[in-house]
Amino acid sequence: MINVVILGGGNVAHHLTTQLLKNDTINLVQVYNRSIEKIQHLKNSTSITNKLSELKDADIYIISVSDNAISSLSSKINFKEKLVVHTSGGVAMKDLLTISNKGVFYLLQSFSKEREVNFSTIPICLEAENEKDLKLLSQLASKISNTVHIINSEQREKLHLAAVFVNNFVNVMYKIGHDICNTANVPFEILKPLILETASKIDEITPYEAQTGPARRNDTKTTEKHETMLLINQREIYTLLTKSINNTYGEKL
Repeated sequence: MINVVILGGGNVAHHLTTQLLKNDTINLVQVYNRSIEKIQHLKNSTSITNKLSELKDADIYIISVSDNAISSLSSKINFKEKLVVHTSGGVAMKDLLTISNKGVFYLLQSFSKEREVNFSTIPICLEAENEKDLKLLSQLASKISNTVHIINSEQREKLHLAAVFVNNFVNVMYKIGHDICNTANVPFEILKPLILETASKIDEITPYEAQTGPARRNDTKTTEKHETMLLINQREIYTLLTKSINNTYGEKL
């Protein structure tokens, strides 16, 4: 049985807490959050607190808070022979300012409290200062996911950057597409089969091979027409991406 304390009440902490509570081989000893109201719903499932002085004994303390709060919070968690980890993709392991052993437990997925996720498919990226702690993290990760990777801080930061492109920036494209549909009084749902096909085809071919569209064809008549239909901020994005596609496939504007 692995004993775990989670510190945080955001999206990642919420989903991780829910998942650990479901697993009878993991003992979620406690959940900490500065605002006790945000974790009040857990009081019948595990111990909750908003005081660091009341943290219970555990094998692993998982810090799941905003990136800019990790160092400060970790500096206040100092248990000898225990393991303190964070769940961030963009923060180095060395930024944990604890005297405890350090590690990373990065869940490579987009989390929203309103939507359930299948944890068994989520890649979990691990890092630790020593083999003993890495083994412990691997055991924990393997209990909730079928995909576990050992990745150092430099690799993880670049992976996080890649994730921003394929997730956060892609979602901005969805938002722009949604807005354009609204202006034309056309339901956004019409685009969903296209979105799903675009995502699924990279299971079979590379993103380079999957590229289609007017910019890929160097169809300047169409791209120029599109630019006249867009708002200024949308046009800037469209023009930049069009140039990027042209340059990638050897055609200059």
